[in-house]
Formats: sequence, C-alpha cells, structure tokens
Amino acid sequence: MRKEPVGNASDVTRTVDPAQQKQTLKFLFTPARKSVDRDGNPHAKATTHVPEVIEALRAAFGDGVGEVVEYAGEQTVFVDRGRIADVCRFLKEEQGFTYLSDLGANDRFTEEDRFEVFYNLVAIERRKRLRVKIRLDDGVSVPSVTGVYPAATWHEREAWDMMGIRFDGHPDLRRMFMPDDFAYHPQRKEFPTLGIPGSLPLPPQSTDGPITADPFPRAHGDIPKD
Repeated sequence: MRKEPVGNASDVTRTVDPAQQKQTLKFLFTPARKSVDRDGNPHAKATTHVPEVIEALRAAFGDGVGEVVEYAGEQTVFVDRGRIADVCRFLKEEQGFTYLSDLGANDRFTEEDRFEVFYNLVAIERRKRLRVKIRLDDGVSVPSVTGVYPAATWHEREAWDMMGIRFDGHPDLRRMFMPDDFAYHPQRKEFPTLGIPGSLPLPPQSTDGPITADPFPRAHGDIPKD
C-alpha cells in the first residue's frame, strides 16, 4: 500500500491499493520465424526452397522433369504426365516426402495442356515442402498415385467428379459429390455458373410444389407462384 495526496496538498491523503494503480499491460508473444529474403520478397520461406531435391529428380528422371517455377522461395516442378507415379514414389522413398497434403486440378481453358493436376508433398522430418505439377489435354487420363499415397484416393475422386479427369489404376473412381448419373463436371470452365436446367432435379420451391428441374429458376425468368 502507498499513500498519495488527494486534491490540494492541504487535503488529506488516501491509501491506494497497488492493484488499482495504473499499469502497463504485459504483452507476451512468440517471435515470428525469420523469412528467407529471396529477390526482396519477405514471404519467402526456407521450407519451400528445395533445389537439392529438384537436382535429384533431374538426375533420376532426366527429360521427365521440365520447368521449375519459383515464387517467394516456393518451388514448383513440372514433370511428365506419364511419370507422375514414379516421381511420387521416388520423392517418398528416396527423398522423404512421405505426406501427400493435397492434390487437385485447375482448368486453364486452353487448346493444349488444358488441365493441371498438382501434388503438394511434405517431408515431415526434413521440414520441406514441394509442389509437383503435370499438364494434360482434355480427355487424356493420368496415372493414379494411390499406390504411393493411399490418401490420394479421395483427392483423385474429387478431381474426376469436378473436372472429368480420369486416373488410371484408381481402385474406385466414382463420383464424390454429384450423383452417379450426373452428366457434367461442374468446375470445368464451360459449365454455366447458374447450372444447366434439367440436369439435376432439386427439392420443390414450395411445400406442395413439384420437383425443381432448374437450379436457379428465378435467374431464368421462372418465378414460382406462392
């Protein structure tokens, strides 16, 4: 406890509880890890810069390894479509990339090499990450990597469902979100944003109404009556 004057000096003093005194709040924080400043980019991380792994890939697969793209220290390596399963097996068994964190596809909507399939791999013990990509034309299939990474089963099914990309050797390649008899792949660029009327029957707009054939009837001028 301490005493401090109240008002004028002639006034009486009062006792102040230390807990009531003005204090500066303590700010506890964990220092951020230092970035690797490559080309002046503060977002660069050492974990995604793996030139030694890419050199090992080139030594093992030669022309099967193509362009390497780097941004903010993050390297993406393009490989031959037909060698993707062998590349993944090499990265897993020889380079320690034992974890497939993600696999997906992009529709570039180009005449050639329309689709990209990407594989995000992690070497947990080495604390390294690598993105591998392949490109393929519309209608061309891709070797499945489920024999290397069993977790790819779900990812490849999603890529088939959304993009229409087939994976040769997949143990159970079927729809994941859309009905089995759905005739389209809704994440392809030519698929209309508002859907295709009649392609997917939906619940009625009202309690006693009929099944809805148009996913967005109001957008197409069909306003249901109450």
